[in-house]
Amino acid sequence: MGYARKSASTPRQPAAQPKQDAAKTSVWNAQIGGAKQKTAMKGVEVLLFTSELADLIEAGMTLGQALKALAGQGEEGSAQRYVCQDLCDRIVRGENFSDACAHHPKSFEPLYSNMIRAGEASGAMVEVLRRLVDHYERYDNMRGKIKSALSYPLIVLVFGVLAMIGALVWIIPQFQKVFDSMGASLPLPTQILIGMSNALIHYGWMMAIGAVLAALWFNKWRKSDSGRLKIDGWKLKMPLVKGIVACGAYASLAYTLKTLLVNGVNVLQALKISEETCGNAVIAQALATARKRVTDGTSISGPLASSGVFPRLMTDMLAVGEQAGDMAGSLEHIGKRYQKDMDRNITAFTNALEPILIVMIAVAVGFVAIAILMAVFKVSSSLG
Repeated sequence: MGYARKSASTPRQPAAQPKQDAAKTSVWNAQIGGAKQKTAMKGVEVLLFTSELADLIEAGMTLGQALKALAGQGEEGSAQRYVCQDLCDRIVRGENFSDACAHHPKSFEPLYSNMIRAGEASGAMVEVLRRLVDHYERYDNMRGKIKSALSYPLIVLVFGVLAMIGALVWIIPQFQKVFDSMGASLPLPTQILIGMSNALIHYGWMMAIGAVLAALWFNKWRKSDSGRLKIDGWKLKMPLVKGIVACGAYASLAYTLKTLLVNGVNVLQALKISEETCGNAVIAQALATARKRVTDGTSISGPLASSGVFPRLMTDMLAVGEQAGDMAGSLEHIGKRYQKDMDRNITAFTNALEPILIVMIAVAVGFVAIAILMAVFKVSSSLG
């Protein structure tokens, strides 16, 4: 074969303290040779690494030679050089490629190492690597679309908030001096606006500290089990956002299950890997419950339908695939269906978001303008 197998005459050395190795490789920056050494590859780097590794093995190189060549391509101190060199060393010591990948959990998720293990068992390493490339490309494409859809409103909101803060801190106090010098009574909207300005000027530092503390608490809470469940549940229910997040999660789950099943991973193990890599705590909890309820190891549509998390159309399509004996094909259709739905929801989200943001900004600017104009008219009438 084109990739290196472990020789039968060479005794396999036991993995030396895998937990310590995993903990060691999970550190992003390690002090090596006086320079900071990155020890984990990003998603894009893993995608390029997998594609190049498949090309080199298909060209006739052994797995060890291909890893050594990829390590030589990496820049000094780069994660690719570190990971590829470590993988190569482990292969030379007699470890399987899948076990070597499992020692780098920050670079290779469980899906990766389990598919590599299936490729080692079937002898179709290049095919498995190609499927991994397709999987990561689909995932990166979906994540990029979701990020691009959510980045625009965040930028507009940030600049809108900064503009309002600037008006309250620097512009409104100038008008307040003019109004105070004239000694006229001010309308209620103007009093509210001046009160907001004074509160921000005198107590802004307390508000900033409170906002930072609230952000730190929220960040800690969202990482807890209850916080992840709450936030991920909101993502699946929020108007406009739920169509993007939910469809993206369903499409990613379908493609992940299909990739695992096609490569010989059994249903229960595929559900476990999907649970660890789905990225949504609510869906992961539903998958864990379904995995416990699967008794025959083949039928999963029933337990998934009873969870109430997955749409009826998805579970019905999966049930049809199970009855026809083509679960992988059914999952492919499910992934394409929800990926198209996600694209439509992204378009609808961006189309609906522009008028909503325009209305919000118009209301804020209009309130400031009306409050100032009312005060000007009141002062002018009193002077007349």
